[in-house]
Amino acid sequence: MSDSASRSLRQDAVTIWQAGVSAVRSDQLVRNVVRRSDDTLVVCGHEFSVSKLGKIVVVGAGKAGAGMAAGLEESLGDDVVDGKVVGWVNVPADCVRPLRKIHLHAARPAGINEPTEAGVEGTEKILELVSQVGPDDLCLVLLSGGGSALLPAPVPGVSLPDKQAVTRFLSQAGANITELNTVRKQLSRIKGGGLARALSAGTMVTLIISDVVGDPLDVIASGPTAADSSTPADALAVLNRFEATSSAVPQSVFDFLTTEAAKTHTQPASVSGVFNHIIGNNDVAINAAVKKAQELGYPVHAVRSRDQGEATRTGFEIAEVCKTVRDVNWPVPPPACFITGGEPVVLFAKTDQPRKGGRNQQLVLSALNYFWDDGMNGIAILSGGTDGEDGPTDAAGAVADSDLLLAARRLGLNPHRYLDVQNAYPFFEAAGGLLKTGPTHTNVMDLRVAIVARK
Repeated sequence: MSDSASRSLRQDAVTIWQAGVSAVRSDQLVRNVVRRSDDTLVVCGHEFSVSKLGKIVVVGAGKAGAGMAAGLEESLGDDVVDGKVVGWVNVPADCVRPLRKIHLHAARPAGINEPTEAGVEGTEKILELVSQVGPDDLCLVLLSGGGSALLPAPVPGVSLPDKQAVTRFLSQAGANITELNTVRKQLSRIKGGGLARALSAGTMVTLIISDVVGDPLDVIASGPTAADSSTPADALAVLNRFEATSSAVPQSVFDFLTTEAAKTHTQPASVSGVFNHIIGNNDVAINAAVKKAQELGYPVHAVRSRDQGEATRTGFEIAEVCKTVRDVNWPVPPPACFITGGEPVVLFAKTDQPRKGGRNQQLVLSALNYFWDDGMNGIAILSGGTDGEDGPTDAAGAVADSDLLLAARRLGLNPHRYLDVQNAYPFFEAAGGLLKTGPTHTNVMDLRVAIVARK
């Protein structure tokens, strides 16, 4: 087993987390399901004769888009890419890099997960390419988490600023991804199956890296190639649940949804010739993290990937379990490692104070606050976004142990004061607990690692 000193526990937590992220590398996930042998191309079990294909149109969006596109070009081979591929994928600005034929478009700035005018321009290009797919062509769609903000195509009567406003309102109100995307889909021409409906001929195969609990096709990236299970009335219900008013959400949004809700709606059928495949998710990352923890000698407990609670509460609960294991050897004796996944939300307090952070930093700060009086001896807790982004920051998350707690005390930092206004980043920046990776080019929600050392 690794040395039980606190610093080594932190290193082990990071190593376990990184093993999980490495297992969902987007380029490798694509190479796993796209294989070419001479004239035969197999995509998720669908077999095509390369010589009989016309164009291969590649479109998509998401934080994993750059890696997925690179993996696809590698799988297809230079001759096919140069001779048949035309492509456009919307990605965050810090993910843009040159590829042979697939254009990576900066659809939003790094760290700002909101729709932009650049995103609208890129989305119009994607819709145009798909509308031009012919009977002998193959359309490959690359989707991953973050795709909703990267694929803005507002419906008539609703402007981009209107969509930005409703997105901000729901995010700050604590809406989960399903609630948020229920509204987004109804206000978009491409989400909720809109991209699939733009296909008039040929075959469309969508490769999806899931960042949503349960992998619902119509929620991941707001389901541009999946039949929509929600309705305008459902979107209105979400806004009402969070007590949205016209002072927070533009009246144009209410007007459009109310008009559409009054119409007769039937659940749309899947579009012919469109096939959706999940190629990676949080379970893949968790399983790899478990394997690494076991290699390091830790018995692993509480393996789950469906946590969607509130970040502050989740951090408290993880800390409580770790303390009980450490102090009273229950429900399991130390050493122990707890690995969980999911994507909690942050509830924003009203404040005029500046604040900066993300759900993972908030979660770890909550855990640290729990231990503030008693200390974190023998315990390390890490929470990080597998995409390398945690809120509008350059950190993937944070990690805390006894050394960090002592450093924070020496600096006179009060975790409770930072926790209350969701301002975790400055706390960890000063104390030294930020987890920084840069873009990982994947996105399967968050991964959390908590370790309790042998006494």
